[in-house]
Amino acid sequence: MKSFLSFTLAGLLGGMICFGALQWTQSEATTSGQEVQLVSTSANTPASGPDFSLAAEVGQKAVVLIHAAESEESAAQRYRRSDPMEQFFEQFGLGSGGFGWGFGGPMIRKGAGSGVIISKDGYILTNNHVVDFADEIMVQLNDGKDYEATLIGKDPSTDLAVVKIDAKNLPTLPYANSDEAKVGEWVLAIGNPFEYLTSTVTAGIISAKGRNLNIIQGEKAIEQFIQTDAAINPGNSGGALVNASGQLLGINTAIASQTGSYAGYSFAIPINLANRIANDIIKNGGNIERTSLGVEVFVLDKEFAEEQGIKVSEGLLVNAVVERSSAQYGGIRPNDVLMEIDGKKLKTFEDLKENIDLAKVGDSINLKVYRNGKYLDIPVRLKKGL
Repeated sequence: MKSFLSFTLAGLLGGMICFGALQWTQSEATTSGQEVQLVSTSANTPASGPDFSLAAEVGQKAVVLIHAAESEESAAQRYRRSDPMEQFFEQFGLGSGGFGWGFGGPMIRKGAGSGVIISKDGYILTNNHVVDFADEIMVQLNDGKDYEATLIGKDPSTDLAVVKIDAKNLPTLPYANSDEAKVGEWVLAIGNPFEYLTSTVTAGIISAKGRNLNIIQGEKAIEQFIQTDAAINPGNSGGALVNASGQLLGINTAIASQTGSYAGYSFAIPINLANRIANDIIKNGGNIERTSLGVEVFVLDKEFAEEQGIKVSEGLLVNAVVERSSAQYGGIRPNDVLMEIDGKKLKTFEDLKENIDLAKVGDSINLKVYRNGKYLDIPVRLKKGL
């Protein structure tokens, strides 16, 4: 990834920059001496290009605006933890009165983003970074109705979260199969950029799949972003990426930008992954259990295989097996070569990690293993990560 790109989470503090965006727009219009011109076309002008009006109509109804805020109590606790002077005074049962390093006390964090209704009874999928800091969450539907929302659970490793409102018969979108999405396919991004531009629809194409950007922190981070050139901006996070048939293809999450605003590329979590995580959050009451195979591996290539005297030149060579791990109980040994997992070839560590990270505790996988000149099929039941 080129160093000049900084990947900005698109929903962070979207609502906080609205006023600045308006002021900048007015300033630019004044200094340039240019005015915005209305463009009209004759009724006789033939339409050109694809028509996404139906997809946009159904998509807008299922996308919501989320206002997230930190409570005063939570802000005060965070302030006390981060302010050395406050901690010093608390040793003596006193408070610094806001005159520690914070100079005036805690600032309450607020922001806005988007979400997608995934059930008629009020479950809403969004990004974790939209609501992670929040104790108070408000949801506004496309028809303008406001609801208090409850945080059901979140998964920082995928930057996904689920909130719920008390409502019935809500509009939803059918799911696409994001694995079958194609580069060059038309898509729509629907969300609430800058908070005040509610229910905005932009169009673009899928420009890449399976992007790993290293923007989600943590060892268990899972990134398989769909890259598009549909414009999204702060406030779009958690909104819908919709295909031309009006099916939910992904959850808009991030942009590549030097300024914090759209600069040509945006990234969405594929719905196949997002749906699986959302179901786990709802089913397990917000707790996500991650699995682990428990092996240390080297990527095998022809040169390395020849050095080690191994007669296969592709796969993952097991260097070590963790005690009491899924691999050990399944019978995997050091010097085994992992060739396939559930029929899918293993060429890189990411190939293995992707399949293991997406599996659930208790799932069984089938590993094709090369050992001492023989190919073995070894079933492994996955345990909770150690």
